[in-house]
Amino acid sequence: MEISGPLTIGLVDKLDGLGRELHVGFREEFRRLPLAAQGEGFRAYVADLSAAAFALEEDDPDRAGILLIQQIAEQLLPHVEAGELSLGDTIVVEIGGGLQVGGSLADLL
Repeated sequence: MEISGPLTIGLVDKLDGLGRELHVGFREEFRRLPLAAQGEGFRAYVADLSAAAFALEEDDPDRAGILLIQQIAEQLLPHVEAGELSLGDTIVVEIGGGLQVGGSLADLL
């Protein structure tokens, strides 16, 4: 399942082989929007992620990946709305050791 939105998301294996990293950025067209439109668009994106996740069965592997991205987006939302982020930067989220993210996240990218 693919959900289009303002984020670019890449999944990278760490060099030490212990875990992975999510590389999260913002699409160019999103960065060009006025601040109010960015906030509204990003809030709608979070809602779309929630709807997509809960439309799937609990054991569907896509659901776990969508919920992970939703959690990250929810944490970013107030900062996007306030204009506190440099939208040209890449945010790196480490997924390491004991956390298992199945192939579903890679399938979403």
